[in-house]
Amino acid sequence: MDFLKAEIARKRQQLEKHSLIAPDKKYFKRDDLRRVEEKEYYRRTGRYDGAASKQLDESKYKKAPANEDELVNTESQPPELLTRSEVVLRLRARNEPIRLFDETDLEAYQRLRRTEMLQPEVNEGMRNDLKVAMDSLEGQLVEEASKGVEDNTKYDIRINESETDTLDDIKSMLPDLTSGDSKRKQDIIYRYLKVLLKLWAVQLNSRPLDVKQTRKGALASANHAQTGTYLKPLLDKLYSGELQEDILDSVCVIVRELVQGDYVKANDAYLQMAIGNAPWPMGVTMVGIHARPGREKVFSKNVAHVLNDETQRKYIQALKRLMTFCQNAFPTDPSRSVEYKA
Repeated sequence: MDFLKAEIARKRQQLEKHSLIAPDKKYFKRDDLRRVEEKEYYRRTGRYDGAASKQLDESKYKKAPANEDELVNTESQPPELLTRSEVVLRLRARNEPIRLFDETDLEAYQRLRRTEMLQPEVNEGMRNDLKVAMDSLEGQLVEEASKGVEDNTKYDIRINESETDTLDDIKSMLPDLTSGDSKRKQDIIYRYLKVLLKLWAVQLNSRPLDVKQTRKGALASANHAQTGTYLKPLLDKLYSGELQEDILDSVCVIVRELVQGDYVKANDAYLQMAIGNAPWPMGVTMVGIHARPGREKVFSKNVAHVLNDETQRKYIQALKRLMTFCQNAFPTDPSRSVEYKA
């Protein structure tokens, strides 16, 4: 009984401390006590609740613009706040949760700002890559035109003059493509693809100026830019010598046939790599100790690599564009060409 009286006295003293009851007031609202406890909690932890965040000192929002190193700092306040509905719309557009556990409106807004600064593009994987390449070319033209300097080469594609390899050099390396080690093969393929990209750029730059300015001419330049972007992952793997063996074997055959001018065989090797001829196993493929007939045909070389991931699909597509350019630039017999003069 004494313990109960002591607890009641402690509770009453706590309520009197927060001015919730007085000598002439013998009851209080539970909601008032909850608000007082929340304020005490936020004061003790140094945070603000939703109501208090609206009463923050406006001088914090009038700071000088932050430098580049402080842009992602969540403590620096933006010049103006967005409404809660606008914050929710922007977070949903980026597939972000509209509120994390125990997150206030201000913290949600700061998280949105940080996300927008670190990831400025939304749905980047769903963009039209060709349109992006054309927009990039148009941006370069606008930038050069704004300088007020007349330059007839502003429609040209930039060429790396430090790359001095030629097709004759690649032809002299052709024996190493069949008998050399993996590193040597990848080095030859890397240099050959670079030569084709350079020859394609030289051909595009040799067009008359009125052709470059047309929509068709801009589209051809954009195709070259897009092909270079698509090929970058493949070139990086070739440069570092980390290309998969199954893809390397197919690319070696493609390069060898392209150099020799047999575009039909090169196209067959391309289809073998891109689509493959992997059998479709039906039912159980391994029972007991004996393998089923045709089991040896199911291995990685027969897998359709174009379906593996988006990166492989892009550089395999770019490789096909280089094959088409090579046939147009270096024509051969109709019997060794794919869609001769199509």
